[in-house]
Amino acid sequence: MAMSSLGPAMDRWASHNTFHHADFTAVESLASGRVASVAVCIPARDEEHTIDAIAAAAVGLRDRGLVDRVVVVADRCTDATAEVAVAARAEVLASESLLREEGPVAGKGDVMWRALSVLREDIVCYVDGDSRDFGAHFVAGLVGPLLVRDDLAFVKGDYSRPLTHAGREVPDEGGRVSQLLARPLLRRLYPELAGLGQPLAGEIAARRALLGRLPFEGGYGVEVGMLIDVLGEAGAAAIAQVDLGTRRNAHKSLVGLGPMADEVLATVLDRARRDGRLALAPAGPPEAERVVRPPMDALRAAA
Repeated sequence: MAMSSLGPAMDRWASHNTFHHADFTAVESLASGRVASVAVCIPARDEEHTIDAIAAAAVGLRDRGLVDRVVVVADRCTDATAEVAVAARAEVLASESLLREEGPVAGKGDVMWRALSVLREDIVCYVDGDSRDFGAHFVAGLVGPLLVRDDLAFVKGDYSRPLTHAGREVPDEGGRVSQLLARPLLRRLYPELAGLGQPLAGEIAARRALLGRLPFEGGYGVEVGMLIDVLGEAGAAAIAQVDLGTRRNAHKSLVGLGPMADEVLATVLDRARRDGRLALAPAGPPEAERVVRPPMDALRAAA
């Protein structure tokens, strides 16, 4: 998405590391030239109404040779998510069947982390399971930069997110936690990431070697925590974003967004203190329920 100038350094980053999904429409050409293996992982909890189109789009790219594996991780579903995904020819795994020794599944981020234990492909692309009007360009657009540029390690989705209210769609009014909390926080504490339009996007692609070195927040803080940790591990130059067009999904109420905002805030402040960017530990509720999973490579090494 277009944005105003954020300063010379960010403008240089944006001009070099921002793509559009239309840059990667030549799927067969990308597929024939690739040497890296690619897995698509779709965490999903009770998404029987949207998972069919998402899984089918990813499987279509598998049929065309761009993707090697499509995995839907059904997270304690009470509906037909798993059955619908199987019908779409995706591989389906139950979240609770992965790393049972690590205890109960603690949220979306934990599902993504557990999935990494069985994903050995060179590139892992995560996409959310609740998007409407999903197209294959989501996956091709995210994976494309990693296939054509060896210096990139992490790709974040960017998009316009409308808000639907009372039957009327209002452009760019969705993503309220991103725009009102996450982006202002990053501008103040991690200005190197200020050029990212959707820092909380669940649509990402990354090199497996990098993901294996990262801790994963168990819940809603996973995307922003991962982003900050990638900055520390690989630097801003290794991060790119891709304009995926428009993303639509169901909206939560302001009350429903409260827990998400709280976890995002705690995650950013925790890392800012760790990185020496914020000296004061703010007062707040105890974090006894917060789960942070260790880097997968470290877990495997200790086993």
